[in-house]
Amino acid sequence: MQKLSIDDLTKKALESRRLILKMLAEAGSGHPGGSLSAIDIVTALYFNEMKHDPKNPTWPDRDVFVLGKGHGVPAVYATLAACGYFSADECMSLRKLGSRLQGHPDRIRLPGIEASTGSLGQGLSIAQGYAMAARLDGRSSRVYCLIGDGESQEGQVWEAALSIAHHKLTNVVTILDQNKFQIDGAVKDVMSLEPVADKWKAFGFDVIDINGHDMGQIVDALGKARKNTSRPTFIIANTVKGKGVSFMENNNHWHGVSPNPDELRRALAELGGSS
Repeated sequence: MQKLSIDDLTKKALESRRLILKMLAEAGSGHPGGSLSAIDIVTALYFNEMKHDPKNPTWPDRDVFVLGKGHGVPAVYATLAACGYFSADECMSLRKLGSRLQGHPDRIRLPGIEASTGSLGQGLSIAQGYAMAARLDGRSSRVYCLIGDGESQEGQVWEAALSIAHHKLTNVVTILDQNKFQIDGAVKDVMSLEPVADKWKAFGFDVIDINGHDMGQIVDALGKARKNTSRPTFIIANTVKGKGVSFMENNNHWHGVSPNPDELRRALAELGGSS
């Protein structure tokens, strides 16, 4: 894939935000909040950082993306469609019987999906497996795993972190979509992760703290991670749940509720588009 400029990445993410909302409205269910918080990161990965080939999804030397917070997969579907893995029209089949685009990613059905996730906490272990396999095979492939802050309450995340640091797997990059909410409310109220940066540093990671909606900062952080050959990298992406739509931002009602036709029209108008 040809790398895009910061301006073009921002435009691409905006287009994907519109598509995410349309597919969720068509499905009548899904998770807009966490999909919109993650889309800038996913866009930067696929259009600027990762080696991948939509015409050859199983290319052995490809970089790998694992979505730990599987419920945010509309962000990945929109991005894969934009890359050419399948048509944007297929996104309208989200969550329908027989569709390749289910509510959580299915690597068996859909080319471009690397891991069937949704049971929270498992994604980083899968990413570690990909990274260790690449090392054993002598390949230069890199692995990127996006996890949620609510997901980070799962013990398996910390087991994987220990193991990644122990094996010095600098070819795997862990990115935290820190939108500060989970299904039951604010992360700080359910089970606080703070001081999250200090915890990952203590586990043996270099930590980079960024605005997860600033394309320049995202691209810069990924570049620093690529050059880091001494310790694995953990990127804290400070994000806003429901980013881009005023009535969804920081409103946990939109964790798992799709917009109705009127709400869709309002959201798309805010994003400079139409139905």
